[in-house]
Amino acid sequence: MKPIKVALAGAGAFGIKHLDGIKNIDGVEVVSLISRELDKTKEVAAKYGIPHVSTELADSLALKEVDAVILCTPTQMHASQTLACLKAGKHVQVEIPLCDVLTDGEEVVQLAAKNGLVAMCGHTRRFNPSHQYVHNKITAGQFNIQQMDVQTYFFRRSNMNALGQPRSWTDHLLWHHAAHTVDLFAYQCGSPIVQANAIQGPIHPTLGIAMDMSIQLKAANGAICTLSLSFNNDGPLGTFFRYIGDSATYIARYDDLFTGKEEKIDVSQVAVSMNGIELQDREFFAAIRDGRAPNSSVASVLPCYQVLHALERQLSS
Repeated sequence: MKPIKVALAGAGAFGIKHLDGIKNIDGVEVVSLISRELDKTKEVAAKYGIPHVSTELADSLALKEVDAVILCTPTQMHASQTLACLKAGKHVQVEIPLCDVLTDGEEVVQLAAKNGLVAMCGHTRRFNPSHQYVHNKITAGQFNIQQMDVQTYFFRRSNMNALGQPRSWTDHLLWHHAAHTVDLFAYQCGSPIVQANAIQGPIHPTLGIAMDMSIQLKAANGAICTLSLSFNNDGPLGTFFRYIGDSATYIARYDDLFTGKEEKIDVSQVAVSMNGIELQDREFFAAIRDGRAPNSSVASVLPCYQVLHALERQLSS
């Protein structure tokens, strides 16, 4: 089996999660690492045995041996860098979100369809074993969502990343963190979102973003979702999903799943790994090998960004 040779852009907290996941996947070789600070990038490359290092994506796209690119770069660069990869003839997986301007996301979808390359967006919640377990129950007709109650809570009053290091960019509750839930809700319901409302708290004086937000969604099949987001929460951090259904209640915390009574559910047999990022990467490489569209292809997640666009217009009006 000819190895798939990969360039990874963004050697920060999330890029390292991908590198750790790829180590467990046969037939894949990371051959190039791109990041903003050369010394830090060289350090990460040395640790993972990556031969080529650059601060410019274009340098890696010029390497003929590179088959595919994974983008773990700031949100504001996602769409333009995805387009650059597709124009260079490379398969691409871009971390969530696909874009922060809807027209940019639509351009990506059009180009991916035109040139027939695998273009995927990292909607990790579709891949976490916890959410896969619930999805399997739904597709087997054993569970139907009545309501999803979701809390996305971080403490980000200063601009730091998951490793506690200063960020070079500003994160966004709507275009990044809400994207996970908006997409997952429609995906799990198997039904498009037909109603969406949002309100937000005060704009932070230096970060220039709302630190608190509340979103309501309704799917065509009648299911509803309530999403609370905060960068002000000084408590348990992360995203916690409560699925309230007709036959059970489930609580998903990343890869782990519990009943509504906090009894842990064994999801270790749901997939070949308990790591959602690794499972996401496995799907990307399998789609390349099989010549098919991946789960969370850019086309399949575009409806999520259409909803986010409508919510942004609502918030700014």
